[in-house]
Amino acid sequence: MRTEKEKMLAEDLYIANDEELGQDVKKSRRLTRLFNGTTEEQSDYRKILLKELLGEVGEKYHIEPPFHCDYGQHISIGDHFYANFDCVILDVAKVSIGNNVMFGPKVALFTASHPIDPIVRISGLELGKQIKIGDNVWIGGNSTVNPGVTIGDNVVIGSGSVVTKDIPKNVVAAGNPCRVIRAIDENDKVYWENLQEEYWLESKKAKKELL
Repeated sequence: MRTEKEKMLAEDLYIANDEELGQDVKKSRRLTRLFNGTTEEQSDYRKILLKELLGEVGEKYHIEPPFHCDYGQHISIGDHFYANFDCVILDVAKVSIGNNVMFGPKVALFTASHPIDPIVRISGLELGKQIKIGDNVWIGGNSTVNPGVTIGDNVVIGSGSVVTKDIPKNVVAAGNPCRVIRAIDENDKVYWENLQEEYWLESKKAKKELL
């Protein structure tokens, strides 16, 4: 017979009021409380707490307190991850975040869901659907990603978006509900690489003037 945790991670109906899940939540609450109570001088300690809290972490990750999650252990993040203030991840299902991903302030990822039928809903049964975020994604502040959503590589999500459906790779998307605004193409590459080149040239010139 499957445990409630096994049902939850299989994205089937489950009861959250369960002893095993309760212990997992208690651990998560303790670690997030410690993390959110740290100071800016405790960056190494923050990384230790996040490594214990999260399921998988890559290289060079940074989350600004406060941060909240349900379990933590069902979240995996890749290399070079940054989340700004007030990030919330409800990870009753798996959350997979790729490399070079940035979250603005108050970004929320919700895998948790509930039955539409009110009688079933008030019985205490709930479920979750996993969220997948690809590489090189930037999600603007105050955006919400709903259960079951996949966001492709190289995507920019505009601030204040509510992402209810999958977003393909290489696009700018925004809105409530979030929709594709336009493709990211060669013109974007040329424009931003030119600005980058101007920045480095100006920096080199400033350094020479200081010598």
